[in-house]
Amino acid sequence: MVAASAAALVDSAMLGRHATASLAAFAVTIAVYSPAAATVAGVLRGVMPFVAEYEDDPKRMVPLVRNSMWLGLVTGGLGALAVGGVSVIGSATGVPASTLNHLGLFPLLLAISVLSLSVGTSATSVLVALDRSRLVLRAGLVGTALAVVLSVTLIGGIGPVPSLGLNGAGIAMLTSSLVTTVRMQVALRRVPALAGAPLTPGRPDFEAMLRLARVGIPLAGTVLIKFAVLGVLTFAAARLGTQQAAVHGVCETLVNLIYTLAVAIGQATVPQVAGAVRDGDIPRTRRNVVAGAGVTVCGIGTLAVVLLVFGHSLIPFLSDDASLRQSLQHQLPLVCAVVMTDGLQAIAGFGMVGLKRTLPSLISTAVLFGALCLSAVPAADAGGLSALWTALICANLLQAGTKAVLFHRISGRIAPARPSPAV
Repeated sequence: MVAASAAALVDSAMLGRHATASLAAFAVTIAVYSPAAATVAGVLRGVMPFVAEYEDDPKRMVPLVRNSMWLGLVTGGLGALAVGGVSVIGSATGVPASTLNHLGLFPLLLAISVLSLSVGTSATSVLVALDRSRLVLRAGLVGTALAVVLSVTLIGGIGPVPSLGLNGAGIAMLTSSLVTTVRMQVALRRVPALAGAPLTPGRPDFEAMLRLARVGIPLAGTVLIKFAVLGVLTFAAARLGTQQAAVHGVCETLVNLIYTLAVAIGQATVPQVAGAVRDGDIPRTRRNVVAGAGVTVCGIGTLAVVLLVFGHSLIPFLSDDASLRQSLQHQLPLVCAVVMTDGLQAIAGFGMVGLKRTLPSLISTAVLFGALCLSAVPAADAGGLSALWTALICANLLQAGTKAVLFHRISGRIAPARPSPAV
């Protein structure tokens, strides 16, 4: 996940050197692509507790894998339509025509990439739930390395290779996605429990897909709400001036990079929680989430200390503006607090995924982030960027507490599991 984020930074850097208009068109498309990709990932994470439940029963797991692929294709198809219509969305939201004219084939290439991502992510969810994370790592690193090499080669052009600009970035991202997806699907077919089984989608089972979607869709909705509210926070920061908007953007990038650690730990927690739920073991169910929170605190805490201690050395790589660097330095403690509270609420949320009860998490996020959305502009106008980020810390902290209480109550109701209907 961190490697993929780094690859996106390479694209931004290469396009920024190629042409400002290309970078702007890239940003507009990514603004639609990122929520679409996050929605696909969120829906398919809902498959993980079912996989953990059937890990010892290949006959039930095979239909699950096939239906999860169908669910991914449906979600990915909707996401692809949104990404492919970036020019229409851009026109409707007032994006300048000079930016939209530089889109070229980029939205189409990324639309196909979303479809590819949906097939790859359906395999990723199964592999992580079956404790095959190393296979996911290998496939992801190969795809990321390919994306970086192709981006450097195609965007700016090297030797006889012409400069393709934004289209070159699209080709790099699509090729990386296709290669990663193929490797994920090959790795899935090499899992002993699934070896030789027919894993092509086959005929869709809509009832089984709906059972999976009941867990995955609220999780995707939670992600979309978070994206929307963070967009409002960016708008609130932009009202404060160009420098404050730039500081906010850089700090948000740092948060997103560190936050991937919490997401990775949370995904690893889901099969542990689901296995304990299957066995009707309430103490072990809770211990797994507490352990996930402990690992998150240690991991994010370590990165936060590094950021605070060595921030003065890292910040010059992010900006040449002396005043901007000073503002970033002052903002770092709030960055660390935001990512720590965000990580804790994420772990509690993934615990709810293990319980197959994601709707309460969605409601919690909608209420608390809804309040944050309404207070963002007044907070920023009254206290500047610090007040805005303090409000975000409070929202994350309240979410962490609320989801922890919900998890504790719901986990107390579990009983020794009966075999669930095959999906």
